[in-house]
Amino acid sequence: MNRQRASGILLHPTSLPSRWGIGDLGDSAYDFADLLAAAGQHIWQVMPLGPTGYGDSPYQSFSAFAGNPLLINFDILLEEALLAPSDLADAPILPDTAVDYGAVIPFKQRMLRRAFARFQQGFADHLRPDFEAFCETQASWLNDYALFAALKSANGGGSWSSWDAGLRSRDPAALDAARRTYADEIAYQCFIQYLFFDQWLALKKYVNDLGIQIMGDIPIFVAYDSADVWAHPELFFLDQEGRPIVVAGVPPDYFSATGQLWGNPLYRWDVLRERGYDWWIERFRATLTLVDIVRVDHFRGFAAYWEVPADEETAVNGRWVEGPGADLFEAVERALGALPIVAEDLGVITPDVEALRDRFGFPGMRVLQFAFGGKADQPYLPHNHIQRCVVYTGTHDNDTTLGWWRTASEKERRHVQLYLGRSGDDIAWDFIRAALSSVADTAIIPLQDVLSLGSEARMNTPGRPGGNWTWRFSLHQLTPAIISRLKELTMLYGRYVEPAPAEQETDQVDEQSVYA
Repeated sequence: MNRQRASGILLHPTSLPSRWGIGDLGDSAYDFADLLAAAGQHIWQVMPLGPTGYGDSPYQSFSAFAGNPLLINFDILLEEALLAPSDLADAPILPDTAVDYGAVIPFKQRMLRRAFARFQQGFADHLRPDFEAFCETQASWLNDYALFAALKSANGGGSWSSWDAGLRSRDPAALDAARRTYADEIAYQCFIQYLFFDQWLALKKYVNDLGIQIMGDIPIFVAYDSADVWAHPELFFLDQEGRPIVVAGVPPDYFSATGQLWGNPLYRWDVLRERGYDWWIERFRATLTLVDIVRVDHFRGFAAYWEVPADEETAVNGRWVEGPGADLFEAVERALGALPIVAEDLGVITPDVEALRDRFGFPGMRVLQFAFGGKADQPYLPHNHIQRCVVYTGTHDNDTTLGWWRTASEKERRHVQLYLGRSGDDIAWDFIRAALSSVADTAIIPLQDVLSLGSEARMNTPGRPGGNWTWRFSLHQLTPAIISRLKELTMLYGRYVEPAPAEQETDQVDEQSVYA
């Protein structure tokens, strides 16, 4: 990563304003980028961009390569004549302060199918060469994903483990028959992936032209019910029926007496090593087409991971297993060059994890909400930060800073007051000032903290089965006074980046950059 001091904002696109019930890649995304530039910010951090599965979580995706169709903006489709105004006449009234996934998902799917039907009828025919080029250049993952999504639709959304035996085991004859039977649905799935990539890469170009980088996210593990596991079962510990033998989790600790049982299938690193880590190389290559920097979630799992038998009900009876370590990252760097990675190294981190992180010069993370209530040697306290790290006030898994403050212990609150020399009456901005003043090269602030919002704006509560990933904001909340305040502190602490003028033509992206 660039060692220049910089700062940025954490905001997932689903939280953006939009009249279609969920944040998307339309005008509000461009307006938000303009506001970032006006405040001198250099990074826009987002969460994984794949199609969401269980719990609507971006960390439980149906594919490590595909994009989320819910982010496709309909106004752009209207401009392209892929939708007519009459198509949207029956749009439901959707809330603008939260995402109602139960209403948004069927509505957006209905509109996207109308867009595809119009495309098949010859509307927006000027897009056809780009669409065909996209299908050709992305075939290595797109063909499997589109078939997976088509079969999932045909099976009522059921997990691939519930499909007919021939499809579960990827019998060639069964797959050929499915491709013929579901040819239209496969074409539809390819088409909506094209729309996502086209809109996202146009936005990325605009953001980059403003001098802003996008930081994305790669979760180390993938969902069991995903095109990745279904299409590449040899890369995972599965039995002959395709069921996981062992799954991922973390062991018991101070926070949980039974640990955390995540349930993700575990990689057969021996097979991946024999193949030169080809799947991981392509995963990094694809992600770095969509973003400029990658936060690698659960980085410690590359040094060693907690393996739990799949029939266990908790993570207690697991064991540590050595991961691929430096061998993986050396292979990826040979193929792609130096990797712009941020290592998510939160929690109990052992020396082998630190050694792996430092060997490649990957910055780790420091979270201010974890800093207070202990001793002076707590590594998250600002005076213990190092340059090669990224400091956060909080993350997507934490409460907002105001929400955290309201439930913090008296010991933590008193420590904050003594350490920062502040009363806590403006705690979100007290933390923002502490983050921006840190020696850490990079500071990232969740937008909820910039807006001084409480627990009602929390993005995710780990372990809660529903009600997550719904928060949204309105652009008018980012007042000129807030932008000015953020810019002033950014300049004060040497993180200001002069905004670059945006290019006028941003709705078309060079074909080579999109489909290479």
